[in-house]
Amino acid sequence: MSTADPSRLAAAQGSSESPLPVGVDSAPPSGIDLKQDALGAPSIAFMVIAAAAPLTVMAGVAPLALAIGGVGAPVAYLAAGVAFAVFAVAFMAMTRATGGKGAFYSYITLGLGRVAGLASGFLAIVSYNALQIGVYGLLAVQTQDAISRLFGVDIPWPVLALVAIAIVWFVGRRGIDVGAKFLGVLLALETGILAVLAVAILVQGGAHGIEFSTFTPHAVFAPGMAGVLAFAFAAFMGFESTALYRSEARDPDRSIPRATYWAVGFMAVFYCFIVWAIVQAFGAAQVQQAAGENVADLFFSAMTTYVGTWATDVMSLLIVTSALASQLAFHNAINRYTYALARDGALPRVLDRTHPVYKSPSRAGNLQTAIAAVVVVAFGLAGADPYYQLLLVLNTPGIVGIIALQVITSLAVVAYFVRKKFVRTERVGVVAGVLSTVLLGLALGLLVGNIGLLTSMGAAANAALVGSVAVVFVLGVTAALYFRFRSPHIYAHIGGLYDDPHATIER
Repeated sequence: MSTADPSRLAAAQGSSESPLPVGVDSAPPSGIDLKQDALGAPSIAFMVIAAAAPLTVMAGVAPLALAIGGVGAPVAYLAAGVAFAVFAVAFMAMTRATGGKGAFYSYITLGLGRVAGLASGFLAIVSYNALQIGVYGLLAVQTQDAISRLFGVDIPWPVLALVAIAIVWFVGRRGIDVGAKFLGVLLALETGILAVLAVAILVQGGAHGIEFSTFTPHAVFAPGMAGVLAFAFAAFMGFESTALYRSEARDPDRSIPRATYWAVGFMAVFYCFIVWAIVQAFGAAQVQQAAGENVADLFFSAMTTYVGTWATDVMSLLIVTSALASQLAFHNAINRYTYALARDGALPRVLDRTHPVYKSPSRAGNLQTAIAAVVVVAFGLAGADPYYQLLLVLNTPGIVGIIALQVITSLAVVAYFVRKKFVRTERVGVVAGVLSTVLLGLALGLLVGNIGLLTSMGAAANAALVGSVAVVFVLGVTAALYFRFRSPHIYAHIGGLYDDPHATIER
């Protein structure tokens, strides 16, 4: 059992909140425990940065941001990084105070109650699945292009997607430490090739010399920059999943915050630097037109010009491994949300068992793999386009869902500390929670308002995609109310609030 802090315990006893039900602060049942002390801060950071797929985000999405926002586009990534850094402060304050292992699911339960908590848990699982499965379409297209470029062979995209699904299943099943090492290697390679490109551009002086008009007010507030922010916020997807690995982390009270701040800081600075380097590659006056005319190959064109065709071939392979690394990172996050909800009885109990040797949530991984395979096969049989239909149709509600969960989590942090009367001792967390609610709420509004930039679809289709997020949340609320009245024991355990052996503060 965790050791309670006397002042906080007294405050909790003096609050109006009912005590946690019997068994909620007890150790998990035997046979469902994850592998402990398997991850340090670098490994956790590797996984969350890999989930964002830096090379894919840069080569695949940043050209569109430049085409819309022009020379000021790099600043949007810094702005998104600042907003997420504020959110991370609030998020880590909640992690430190509660030791919750279900991230969004646990924190929203503790702050806003079990109904909102279970709805958020369902939304997290669906949103991460949408992100992960949708990217299999992008991964297949990138793999097709790489194989065609290098070997002149054309392989159907569903076949390539299914091979990727099998690889992700195999590595994820082998355990979190194996996955972290695998992701670390892939992440080093993809960031390395981008760094080579940026340094080559700067050393050669770019198209017309190095300049900094990107950071002037004229560029930052240019028309189209609001739309660019939507792309920038989407580029950070998955960074908050650090908290999901608390049970498997070494010294989680230190490693989880470090990994979170490292991930946010690295992505904000690295994304801004790389996109700014591309501005130099084509020239501030020409980059927007160049990006608009050559969205798909902008980075490849720059690589050929400043480094060489050999580097372009290497990048075409690494963009495949970038997407594969992202898939594995999201696979791990999905499995741990599924595991948490199954452990609490909100999903079938069969999903809460871990592998007897690898201590991975293997049954949850089997289910996630099966769902991904079924969706890919269905889209393939329907003759759907892997990019414009599989990727965009699934990824869009996934992105909206994750940012919506971040807004709700920010509210939950404030509500939790206020209700527990910890406002004075957790002043920084409360202020960060209020600020991140505002900042991420604005980001969510910008994303929804510019959703057509992500989907290239009509108003009705866009409304349906955004509306699906609300539908999932409402279904989660309905499930929670069902458990409340028909299965009180399950309802009492909603939130993933089993005792954390590392926690030092009473929840």
